[in-house]
Amino acid sequence: MIVIVSNQTPEQRIQEIMKYIEANGLQPHVAKGVDRTVIGIVGSVQPKHAEHLRQMHGVENVVKISKSYKLASRDFHPEDTIIEIGDVRIGGGELVVMGGPCAVESPEQIDEIAKLVKAAGGQILRGGAFKPRTGPYSFQGVGVEGLVMMQEAGRKHGLLTITEVMTPEYVDVCAEYADILQVGTRNMQNFDLLRKLGECNRPVLLKRGFSATYDEWLNAAEYILAGGNPNVMLCERGIRTFESYTRNTLDLAAIPVMKGLTHLPIISDPSHGTGRRELVEPMAKASVAAGADGLIIEMHTDPDNSMTGDGVQSLFPDQFAGLLQALEQLAPLVGSTFNTAKQPLSFYQNTVVGQ
Repeated sequence: MIVIVSNQTPEQRIQEIMKYIEANGLQPHVAKGVDRTVIGIVGSVQPKHAEHLRQMHGVENVVKISKSYKLASRDFHPEDTIIEIGDVRIGGGELVVMGGPCAVESPEQIDEIAKLVKAAGGQILRGGAFKPRTGPYSFQGVGVEGLVMMQEAGRKHGLLTITEVMTPEYVDVCAEYADILQVGTRNMQNFDLLRKLGECNRPVLLKRGFSATYDEWLNAAEYILAGGNPNVMLCERGIRTFESYTRNTLDLAAIPVMKGLTHLPIISDPSHGTGRRELVEPMAKASVAAGADGLIIEMHTDPDNSMTGDGVQSLFPDQFAGLLQALEQLAPLVGSTFNTAKQPLSFYQNTVVGQ
């Protein structure tokens, strides 16, 4: 249920409305828009409480939200959420690009890649320190040491950092070193992890489960929002279908669908969404055309020798830079903005770091 209040209503009166909600064992969440303030109510609202709220001075209307997710719904928050981290804005028409390797492998590797991501125009350095792998014998990441390496590389080159967190126990340590915490597809419905992230002061990138419906995805985001963390972005990373040619099937329709259902920023992952290097660029462009607020793209200086074995979906540095230059031309055509560095593509060639 939401309570709609005019922006002409004094702040003191809004606080009185919230106190009434809390006094009846309910949890209020406030979203201030240009023309109105919306108070979302989490909990079971009794008819008598709804009627009392409707009659309170300053309340324009009380509306029941039929969706199972409340705080993630655009009904609750009609305007787009913009997540601001330093000078980077995620959402609101400015395209954001996150680039980097699947996993942090060495200080030299992540430092060189950070330099190239920055030079190409990326704003956020991605890299995994803890890797959830399908097989128990696959490379699992270098742990906290990798977080330190990535933080140092990000700070040196003026990039924010994003890394995946796998368990509630590692939320605090990951938050200590990374600017954004990522929930991978296998953990989308790890509810203990989502609750912990709701208490965290770091923005969260929530990847869609590879078999999750839109409703399930938004309800997963609801766990984080209900915990008190409003800075959630959703990431379409491909779903599992009958098709075996690609690693997954990138659901481009999810981008405009989510834009209608929720106010949260939408990020696309064409690397995992296709699993094929030659498909990353066209799917990245298609994602931007569909309305994505950002992209998260794998890039490696030596994909053939990647320790995770995901090199087949990782772009070479010159391909990454070329894609970002193309996006600079595309973004204005779809109502977005994006600016890259003006390095020639030759700058990014011959940058292989030996393993």
